[in-house]
Amino acid sequence: MTRKTAVLGFRIMAVLVCGGMASGCSAQGQAEPSWTAQPDATASTAAPTGTATASAGPTTSGGQGSPTPGAGATSAAWKTFSDPGKTVSFDLPEEWIAQSVTPEEGTMAGALKVEVKKPDGTVLASLRTGLPPSAQECAEAARRPYTVISSVPVDLPALAGEGTIAPHVVFRVIQGYRYFGSFGITNIVGGADGQACELRNVVRGPAGKGDYSFGDLPALKAFAPDEKVAPAKAFDTLDQAAKYVDEGAEFANVQRMLMSLEIKN
Repeated sequence: MTRKTAVLGFRIMAVLVCGGMASGCSAQGQAEPSWTAQPDATASTAAPTGTATASAGPTTSGGQGSPTPGAGATSAAWKTFSDPGKTVSFDLPEEWIAQSVTPEEGTMAGALKVEVKKPDGTVLASLRTGLPPSAQECAEAARRPYTVISSVPVDLPALAGEGTIAPHVVFRVIQGYRYFGSFGITNIVGGADGQACELRNVVRGPAGKGDYSFGDLPALKAFAPDEKVAPAKAFDTLDQAAKYVDEGAEFANVQRMLMSLEIKN
């Protein structure tokens, strides 16, 4: 057994020990995001108003931690997106595209929806604001085991109360016929005893402002074999999910982008 395999095995065993309600459960002694900066990274530059284009519970690992060996490096050049009203802003790799689109029906007045895409047009994540509060019933038989692969605290405005935690940037996996993974921001407890019907990438916003979401999906569930999984991820094992978080450049960039989000009053 290699040292790397042993470490990953230990991390997954820690998942089973760490079980509990809070989606922010994390590895001991870790307190920083797990991205690593490229040498001589270019400082963020302001994007045109309203758009940014390519020209301008249980835990396994990572999460609240110092950069780990093998963690994916982020892009060298970054830019900043801000909506026309200057109510939200975030950083993203220079080659990614951020574009404001029409929000879904049922959102509050002044709600925003911003899609972040790869250069080929593939949507990576969406920022949604002005979401109405919602609750979900979860029958015992419909609950599925879930695992928090990464959980990093982030400074964002949020409504505190029962069933909430401090906002975190998370990557979580729920078990179905495969392990389905999703990243986002949340302050909502995942589920009791490491099981849930769905994992919501939503932050309860301050009173009168509505909820908001920034991630690949507003909520992650265990998909049926005939359902489309993307933009969520699918893995054969928890080890594969941990490698996506710990070693992949895509997640390193996504995590840094989500951590940079600012919501202004």
